[in-house]
Amino acid sequence: MAKDKALTAPRATIGISTSQRHYGMDWLRIAAFALLIVYHVAMVFAPWAWVIKTSHSYPALIAPMALLTPWRLPLLFAVSGYASRKLFDRSGGALPFARSRALRLLVPLAFGMVAIVPVEMWVRVMETGYPYGYLRFWAVDYWRAGDFYGREFPSWEHLWFVAYLATYSLLLAGLIGWRGDAVTAWLTRAADWLAQGSRLLWVPLAALVTVRLGLLFVVSERQGLVSDWSGHSQYVPMFLFGFALAGAPQVWLAIARLWKVAIMIAAVAGAAIVAIELAWPGTAIPPHGWMALDRAARVAMAWSMVIALFHVAERWWNRDHAWRKPLAEAVFPFYIVHHPAIVVLAWYSLPLDLNPFAEFALLLAGTAAICCIVYRIGRRIGWLRPLIGLASKPAIAPAAAQRGAAFERDGEIAALVGLDAAHRGATDDPPAMNAHEARA
Repeated sequence: MAKDKALTAPRATIGISTSQRHYGMDWLRIAAFALLIVYHVAMVFAPWAWVIKTSHSYPALIAPMALLTPWRLPLLFAVSGYASRKLFDRSGGALPFARSRALRLLVPLAFGMVAIVPVEMWVRVMETGYPYGYLRFWAVDYWRAGDFYGREFPSWEHLWFVAYLATYSLLLAGLIGWRGDAVTAWLTRAADWLAQGSRLLWVPLAALVTVRLGLLFVVSERQGLVSDWSGHSQYVPMFLFGFALAGAPQVWLAIARLWKVAIMIAAVAGAAIVAIELAWPGTAIPPHGWMALDRAARVAMAWSMVIALFHVAERWWNRDHAWRKPLAEAVFPFYIVHHPAIVVLAWYSLPLDLNPFAEFALLLAGTAAICCIVYRIGRRIGWLRPLIGLASKPAIAPAAAQRGAAFERDGEIAALVGLDAAHRGATDDPPAMNAHEARA
């Protein structure tokens, strides 16, 4: 469609091609998901509610984890938007893009709901007294709706991110297919306007804070595709920013000007977040005024960290390495598997009452090993590849065709994301959030 192709046209005034691969964004995504696994292992020991916990929490984790919580998910949505734009530019239009997103996101989501999430849900109901083994649970009790042993069914648990991302991508594809010219013009005008002066830093920050505070005491902070308006109000703009940035290289110049100021804003906001977390630890809920300050600080830190980390990716990480491609390919399978792996390993190892450092090392190493095994096996089995988020295995082709296919697969990897299990740093359970979730 001609109106879709307008989205791919690079700006003539900027000496950077919108089709050029950005290795720094690949490394940023890889680093974000590596941090994700470490963060979720640490949640087993943190003072906040999570899927499975040790008998003793460690308050020393409050400060470092509170400094990570505000920006991890916004960063992932922003990087996902950037990668989605690159994939759109190669797809040839809104319909092929939507078809690609459906295959690469909805198929792993469905597989995860059938084969991955049940393991975690089995542990969760065993925590509250479920007496049967896994096979009975999967065959009989998993396929239900409503409350069961204190858990809500069905649940996509950590795969909520895939559901959100697929929804954003398909809705955007529909909008582009309907009004491609208008979308192009709006993205161009917005990029040009934000690239001037310090607008890129302050205008989105003010808008995001305003929306976040406007929803704070109006809608409940509850995870769910049709109920999480607080989350969508932050994640959709981040996704759209990444999508627009991939086609507007002039915005990188503004990022380069503003990243130092962004770091200072993040430091001030982070100090406020930590102070509030320490003053009202665990399940304690701060007064409304302090809660509003906490929300504003979290939004400010999220946006400023995205700006700063995008500059890091552009300035220092934008170079290739032999490990980049396999690590980028492994991101999505690792995401799909890591959360149930942590939960099951913790369920069986916590009764051993190990030293916390030994327990942490066991959970981290065991989770990494399970993820590696699933990835290494799955990537070699043709029918399993799309189920764990990998491109379908290509047919044997001449050497030149193989090189072309490898290039295409490498490009598609840029659009894969996976993400985060503890929504805004807390439990993935769909019921109302606890105090930490409310502040996250």
